[in-house]
Amino acid sequence: MNRFGSIKLIPYGRKPLYIIDVVIHFMQRRAMAAVTDEISRKLAAGGRPVEWVVSARPVDYAAALAAMEARVDAIAAGRARERVWLLEHPPVYTAGTSARPEDLIAPHRFPIHRVGRGGRYTYHGPGQRVAYVMLDLKSRGGDVRAFVTALEEWLIATLAQFGVGAERRAGRVGVWVARPDKREGAEDKIAAIGIRLRRWVSFHGVSLNVAPELEHYSGIVPCGVSKHGLTSLADLGVAADMAEVDAALRGVFERLFGATELIRLEEPERAAAAARR
Repeated sequence: MNRFGSIKLIPYGRKPLYIIDVVIHFMQRRAMAAVTDEISRKLAAGGRPVEWVVSARPVDYAAALAAMEARVDAIAAGRARERVWLLEHPPVYTAGTSARPEDLIAPHRFPIHRVGRGGRYTYHGPGQRVAYVMLDLKSRGGDVRAFVTALEEWLIATLAQFGVGAERRAGRVGVWVARPDKREGAEDKIAAIGIRLRRWVSFHGVSLNVAPELEHYSGIVPCGVSKHGLTSLADLGVAADMAEVDAALRGVFERLFGATELIRLEEPERAAAAARR
């Protein structure tokens, strides 16, 4: 028995839902589709497909950063296509341009990289899908705020495909999940956003917690937010593998930003060399 009466649980997606929840879910999905269409009208480009690169093995953070920056320079110079690069990193803490010393609790736990993206400290590691988004925003209308909104929508719509209702929160960067199972009003962060622009080309991007070791976040104050927790698909009981998450990310990305083309380029050194050509 629940507040809706004795409505039986029915299987839907990856977790059982009450019938009323299924109705609400579909209403939310329709509203989300309308938002996605509006964002797409602002940001979709009519040029060649965006290169879609997936690294099968964890990539050293410094090597990935060098490859990404080389690619951004090539895109800005008109010598290369836009690219989205999906990868994982070995455990690392990164400090954005707003990072504060007091947010680094365990300075000797993992390597620390100071980078030019916005934001404060965050963690990357195995089980977390990082997506570096290298798009020419000048050719996509030049609206940076719309671009950040699109990145949020990309994550929210992707998570919805796994039955996870994620949301934006005013004054807090990233994507959040309500956790009434913990306590009333509790919310956990499931995905982060941090970008930078160089000559109107974006780099850095987003990270989505699929099944990382959440305890690794304890060495920092993630994104400067100490009042809320962190979660992942696995922590929420969603048994999704990285390939399933990648497929969902690609499908939603194409609705928002346009067509992609899968490029098989595994090593960051090869990526950097290809970007310079």
